[in-house]
Amino acid sequence: MRSTAPRLARILACGAVPVMLVATGCSDDSGSKKKDSSSSSSASSSASASPTVKAAAFSKIPEACKEISTKTVEKLVPNVNEKNGKVLKPPRSGSSTSCLWNGTDDDDLKDMQYRSLTIEVNVFPSHPTFGSGDQRATAFVTQEADKAAKAEGAKNVKTGTADGVGDQAATVKAESRKGGDNYRDQRVVARSANAVVTVQYDGAGFQGAKSPNADDLLKLAEAAAKEALASIAAANK
Repeated sequence: MRSTAPRLARILACGAVPVMLVATGCSDDSGSKKKDSSSSSSASSSASASPTVKAAAFSKIPEACKEISTKTVEKLVPNVNEKNGKVLKPPRSGSSTSCLWNGTDDDDLKDMQYRSLTIEVNVFPSHPTFGSGDQRATAFVTQEADKAAKAEGAKNVKTGTADGVGDQAATVKAESRKGGDNYRDQRVVARSANAVVTVQYDGAGFQGAKSPNADDLLKLAEAAAKEALASIAAANK
C-alpha cells in the first residue's frame, strides 16, 4: 500500500497539467476576443463620425450666356457682334460656364470704341474634405483676383474691393497694349454664398481714339456682376 500511494500521486499530478493548460488557453482566448471586439467597435464608431460641413446654398447655374439681360449687354458692348453671346466654356456638370460678348462702335469713325465682356460663373458644392461651398468660393475669389493682377502684360495694376456686390467682391484695374492700341482692363470677382461671378470688361479706342475711362468701365463691370449673381439666385429658386 505504501508503494502505490506515491505512484498514484504522480499520475494525478501529471493528469492535472493538461487541464490547467486548457483552462489557461480558454482564458487567453476569451481576453483576446474581448480586445478584438472592443477595438472593432471603436473603429466602427470613428468611421461613422465623418466630418460635417455647411450645406451649399446654390447648386445650379443660369443657362449659358443668360447671366445678364440683352439690354445690359447692349449697354456695355455697343454694336455687339452677337447679342446672344459666344459660349466659351460649355456648362460643366451644371457648376461652371462662361460667355463672351464683343463689338466695335464705329458709327463715329473719329471715335471708334471697342468693348469686350466676359462673364464666368462657378458654383462650389460643399465637401467633407475640401470644406464648405462658401469656404471654397471665398478662396476662389482671392485666387482669381491674384491671377488678374499678375496677368502677362498688365501694367499700372490697382486692386480693391467693391461694396454692395454680393457677400464679397474684389476688383482689379489694369492697362495693357495689344496690336498698337491701349486697353483698359477691369476685373470684378464677386461672391454670393458658394457662387462666384468673374467679370472681365475691356475697352480701347481704335485708330487713335481716346481710351475709355477706367472708373466708368469698372462701375459697369460691377453692375454686370450684381446682375449675374441675381441670375444665379433666380436659377436656384
